[in-house]
Amino acid sequence: MMSILGVALCGVSVGMFKFASFGVDPFQSLMSGLDALIPIHFGTLYVIVNAVLLLFALVCDRSKIGIATLINLFLLGYIAEFSQGLCLRMMPGASPALRLAILVIAIVILCLSSSLYFTADLGVSVYDAVSLIWSQRQERINFAICRIISDIVCVSCGIILLAVSGAGMSGILANVGIGTIVTAFFMGPLITYFNIHVARPMLTYGRDAV
Repeated sequence: MMSILGVALCGVSVGMFKFASFGVDPFQSLMSGLDALIPIHFGTLYVIVNAVLLLFALVCDRSKIGIATLINLFLLGYIAEFSQGLCLRMMPGASPALRLAILVIAIVILCLSSSLYFTADLGVSVYDAVSLIWSQRQERINFAICRIISDIVCVSCGIILLAVSGAGMSGILANVGIGTIVTAFFMGPLITYFNIHVARPMLTYGRDAV
């Protein structure tokens, strides 16, 4: 249940990021750049890109692959699209203040959702697996630092791809903005916080209840 809830909430948060238009999370900034260049359905593109990353995870550490990975791979892109469309229908012409509030909520939901399915240990998204595998193989570098580095790489690639696609400054800022910067530098520490204070106690409570 934690894995399913975590992945579903992650998809919802991505849709909220895209609706807010103050910048998406680092991996989605890369996806936005690819989406601007490759003329196929976003949900389908998400599956293809994650399938490539899945090969890396399978080669390096198969223990990170599980039911949550598959749910994330095949459903998250479509959940994000649905969530964004729902926000557009419910809040057409949203003011900058309302969109900023949506962004803040999206950041909290994204970090909490990631923490839930990390802690459930039934697989993580293939992008999350990169930071986890790296941190486990580099004893001197913790997960938060590995996540920050991988996020910065994704953001940089996203900006380059958007620029090449001719998106213009407005298009770049809609996908790579304050939301991207906040998640790039604070998502790792926030996930760690939710691991300690929410997800692990929830898992312990669930085991005791059973």
